[in-house]
Amino acid sequence: MAQRVVIVGAGAVGGFFGGLLARAGEDVTFIARGATLDALRTQGLSIHSRELGEFIVRPAATDDAASLGHADLVLFCVKTYDFDAAVEHMRPLVGADTVILPLLNGIDATERLERAVGREAVLIGVTYVRANRSAPSVVEHLANRQIIVGEPRGGLSQRTEAVAELLRGAEITAEAHADALAPMWVKFVGVCGVALIALTRLPVGPLLTNPESRALTVAALEEVAAVGRARGVSIPSDVADRLLTVFAGYPPSAKPSLAEDLEAGRRLELDSLNGTVVRLGRDLGVPTPVNRVIYGALKPYADGPPQMP
Repeated sequence: MAQRVVIVGAGAVGGFFGGLLARAGEDVTFIARGATLDALRTQGLSIHSRELGEFIVRPAATDDAASLGHADLVLFCVKTYDFDAAVEHMRPLVGADTVILPLLNGIDATERLERAVGREAVLIGVTYVRANRSAPSVVEHLANRQIIVGEPRGGLSQRTEAVAELLRGAEITAEAHADALAPMWVKFVGVCGVALIALTRLPVGPLLTNPESRALTVAALEEVAAVGRARGVSIPSDVADRLLTVFAGYPPSAKPSLAEDLEAGRRLELDSLNGTVVRLGRDLGVPTPVNRVIYGALKPYADGPPQMP
C-alpha cells in the first residue's frame, strides 16, 4: 500500500525527492505557497535529471497542512531560517506513527524538531544531492541521489530500515546508518568550508587551484572538524583530504547554495552554518578564526543585500 508522504519545503531538495516518490506511486502531497503552489497545481512538478532523464508528476499540493490529517512520513526540507514557521505549520501532520526525516543544512534540525514535536517522531537525515530550482515547479538535478537515515541516539531500527527501503523503491540511494551523526558532521564540515566560495565570489575550481585560497579552505574545514570532535563526534582524521577529493570531482564552475543565494540577493543560511561553528567553538574553547572571518564578512548579507547609504 502506498505510504502517505508529505513534503514540507518544495524547493530543490524537497521537489527532487518528492518527485521521485510520486513517480514511484507513493501518495505524495507538497506543502507550498504562492507561485510554487500555483505552479504545482496547474503545471505539475518537472524534474530534469542528468541521471534519470526528464519526467513530470502531478502530486497533490496545499498550503493547509491541517486539511491532510496525519502523515506516515514527512520530509522536512526547508531553509534553516524558515525552520520555526515551518514547524508550526507542520504540527497537524504529526500523529503517533508519523516519522519526520529532516533534509536540510546545519547540524541541529533533529534536536530542534524533537523539542517541538517529541523525540519519538524524528530521525536524522543527511543528503548529498546537488540540485537547484529553475522555476517554481521545475527542479534541475545535477548529481547524487543519496540520503542517509539514522536514529538520533545511534543504532539501527526497524523504522530507519523501513524508511530507507521506501526511499530505495523510488530510485533514491538510501542507507540506514548506525551512527548518522558522523556523516551529518562530515557534510557540515564541507558545507561550512566551501562558504569561502561565497566570500571570495569564486567557484570551486579557481578557489582550490590557487595555493593560498586552497590553504584557507583546508583551515576552514579543519576548524569545523575540530569543533565536531570536541562535541564527541567521530570525524575521520583525514576529513579535509577526503572532502578536497570530493570537491575536485565537481565542475570547476560549481558553487554551493550559500553562494547562489548571495548572488541572487536572497537570505542566507549563515547562522546555521559558519555562525554555528563560531558559537560552538567559543563554547567549547576551540579556535575558529577562519570561520569567524567568513561569518563576520557575510553577516551583513544574512537577511539579503544590506541597505546602502
